[in-house]
Amino acid sequence: MKNFLIGLVFSILWASASVATKFGVQSASPLILANVRFFIAGILLLGFSYVFKKKPVYRLPNRSEFKQLALFGFMNTTLYLGLYVCAMKYTAAGIGSLAVSTNPLIIVLLSGWWLSRKPEKAEWIGIMLGMTGVAIATYPLLKNSFTTVTGISLLFISMIAVSAASVYYASVKWELPNLLINGWQVMLGGLFLLPFTITFSDFSATNWDLTFWSAVLWLSLAVSVVGLICWFYLLRLDTVRASLWLFLCPLFGFFFAWWLMDEPVTIYTVIGTVLVIAGLYAGQRSKLQSIVK
Repeated sequence: MKNFLIGLVFSILWASASVATKFGVQSASPLILANVRFFIAGILLLGFSYVFKKKPVYRLPNRSEFKQLALFGFMNTTLYLGLYVCAMKYTAAGIGSLAVSTNPLIIVLLSGWWLSRKPEKAEWIGIMLGMTGVAIATYPLLKNSFTTVTGISLLFISMIAVSAASVYYASVKWELPNLLINGWQVMLGGLFLLPFTITFSDFSATNWDLTFWSAVLWLSLAVSVVGLICWFYLLRLDTVRASLWLFLCPLFGFFFAWWLMDEPVTIYTVIGTVLVIAGLYAGQRSKLQSIVK
């Protein structure tokens, strides 16, 4: 029951990120929202790690580890979350949540190129189903301005970035604890993003109101801290079982978008979501069958 509740909390928090971002960009430039979130999350994670955790495990990274953390942070935070928050200004919240759930499918493709791993037939089927599902769910939203081509393009690039970050993460033999890895990568990613935020953001148009701070605190505390702690806990138990909780993210994502943002739920939404979930199942089927056995 404990593991079930942790998985459920992860799915809910992860799915809520797109809606929280949509609220936040109503009050501030996307990059300002992102940078404030990254620095708050980084300070909290690193502060907790170095103040309350025991040394020598919780230590400062060495030069080689800093290079690895910098590259991971650039891909996972600067590129992925920087582009994602910009995309959400022009994309429906439900589509943002649906797109995130396709990450395992994109990882399959990148693993084949990066790690010389040939995708299986079922994984190709999963990729085709997942991409078709996103396209179907997006189609009606392009007509009523809930989503734009610019938003979808930025969202697609951000999904490639986070999938590449995941493949890179898997290729590195990390010696640091997960809390430190996450804390340093989000802090370094925020530092890399800062010059772009200063250059391209309109600070005078920023409303430092309740909507902005509610979104920032939710994204920082609930998603980046609590959500990732739940995710790392699930990963320690079983990587494949942990990925199963991604199946619920599109469902919660569209529910939050409908409930809080008044975004429409149509037959296209239902068909698209079903296809993405079917694609995730097809891509993970062999691993899921190994669990049952």
